Amino acid sequence: MANEKIMIVDDDVNICELLRLYLEKEGYATKIVNDGMSAVDTFKAETPDLVLLDIMLPGLDGWQVCREIRKFSDKPIIMLTAKGETFDKVLGLELGADDYVTKPFDTKEIVARIKAVLRRSAGSAGPANTKEVNFDKLSINLENYEMKVNGVQVDTPPKELELIFHLASNPNRVFSRDQLLDEVWGFDYYGDSRTVDVHVKRLREKLEGVSDKWELKTVWGVGYKSRRRIKRYAEHKKRLFAQKVKKRFQKAFYIH
Repeated sequence: MANEKIMIVDDDVNICELLRLYLEKEGYATKIVNDGMSAVDTFKAETPDLVLLDIMLPGLDGWQVCREIRKFSDKPIIMLTAKGETFDKVLGLELGADDYVTKPFDTKEIVARIKAVLRRSAGSAGPANTKEVNFDKLSINLENYEMKVNGVQVDTPPKELELIFHLASNPNRVFSRDQLLDEVWGFDYYGDSRTVDVHVKRLREKLEGVSDKWELKTVWGVGYKSRRRIKRYAEHKKRLFAQKVKKRFQKAFYIH
């Protein structure tokens, strides 16, 4: 069950109650606020993990609330609004919102978007908020959008780099294609999930034979994972050593 606290900011009491019921059913704690000024004050006092924020609010509107929260916090914000124009979406995202949902909405979609945004937030809030991952002979730097093999930069399109960074940052974790589309391409991407296969194929072509200590592994019927092969490599070294010892023993005692 989830433990995160969601702050619901909307002046429509019925929508607030509906969201509260669904979110608490999913295991989230909730806090309801019905106006913009109270939203900013309540956020400071309650420090929720995510905000569902309506745009049309009394007092401060949702855009102003988003702007105020972004002055002191990077907690995820999902905008809720009846305005579906591209301009409104772009404005909300530029002010710092993490996602945008147009009313009327499906509560299942809201829950899915909350989970996705929280996953991305948790992934970017590591111990040192690292933007670089290093494996044997491989370095991936998301801040500079550089991938280096044996210290040499390899031209890598942004989405390929984001994909390998995401997989490498979560070694041995299996991701389905839909999860990767959600977490790398974003929830609003409506392309075919097979685009993940194409990007993985291109990455494998770039990284083929670079190291025997890690791999991009296909988990049949599920998706992909980045796997360190340290144990397998160590076992291989042990086998080679055992073979050498055996040969020396046979040679010393003329065993055939």
